[in-house]
Amino acid sequence: MAQQPLDQSDLRLIAALQCDGRLTTERAARVLGLNARVVHRRLAALLGSGTVRVIAVPPHGSGSTAMLLRIKVLRGKLDTITAALAARPDIPFIDMSAGGDEITAVLLADGPRSRLVFRQLPATKAITSVSAQTVLHVYADATDWRLDALTEAERTGLTPAPPTSGPPAELGPLDRDLADALLDDARVTAAALAARTGHPESTVRRHLGSLLRDRALVTQVIVDPRRLGLHVDANLYLQVPPAHLDAAGRALAAHPAVHGVLALTGPANLSAAVWLRDLEDLHSFITRDLASLSITSVDTVLVGHAVKRPGRIPVGN
Repeated sequence: MAQQPLDQSDLRLIAALQCDGRLTTERAARVLGLNARVVHRRLAALLGSGTVRVIAVPPHGSGSTAMLLRIKVLRGKLDTITAALAARPDIPFIDMSAGGDEITAVLLADGPRSRLVFRQLPATKAITSVSAQTVLHVYADATDWRLDALTEAERTGLTPAPPTSGPPAELGPLDRDLADALLDDARVTAAALAARTGHPESTVRRHLGSLLRDRALVTQVIVDPRRLGLHVDANLYLQVPPAHLDAAGRALAAHPAVHGVLALTGPANLSAAVWLRDLEDLHSFITRDLASLSITSVDTVLVGHAVKRPGRIPVGN
């Protein structure tokens, strides 16, 4: 059975968590003008039921070279290939097309000649073609997306101050322990983190504050977009003249429907992932919002199933 969309109060709390994944009940109530008991009860229900998860991930632009894969698969073999890709720790994102013949995945490769891309996938008989484009620049990813449910003043009041310096070049062993523990639940208490990692609570508090303040880790809210009233999930592959590429990427990154924008190698040199209410909204987005961005070609792929997202628990089931 289809799940009912969340009400406006829940949407506002989800948007507040997007501003600060470790937001306290008291601060949320104060900024949003809500009763603290109501906020506590609703947040407990959203988080306790698994409707909403808050995880912590490294910011985009850090780590390995990323590649966007488009994999064409024989019908009837999609589930098998998808399951094999989902089991790989170097693939954090997987979408299955609504047409049932294409997988889109992000691979965190250890170099320009990935064994998966150049040997393993082409040797798989169920796969008919593989397109691998290197990510040149991330204009926005899912950690940047904000549900359009708050005023600008509310969003400003809920968002922590920007870091005064960049993240540390390399995390220490304690920081890596904390990062691993926060991958499933970024709202776990310092006391629980101390118990889980075996480090003193005071030390955990200090390092946790530094990790988040310096954006060595950023929080991300995971929620089924259908519960937000967004029933269309689509990936768009765009061709943009080089002189207009940066402007188009920045404009798309600022659009409330867009939860990911990547500059890529190859003929489709820009990709955008969107969540919209319905197909009519998707049509309007393509014919109106994209029309002013000097885009010369659009390839639209509807997502039938979001198979894998950051964190250890797949979402979108």
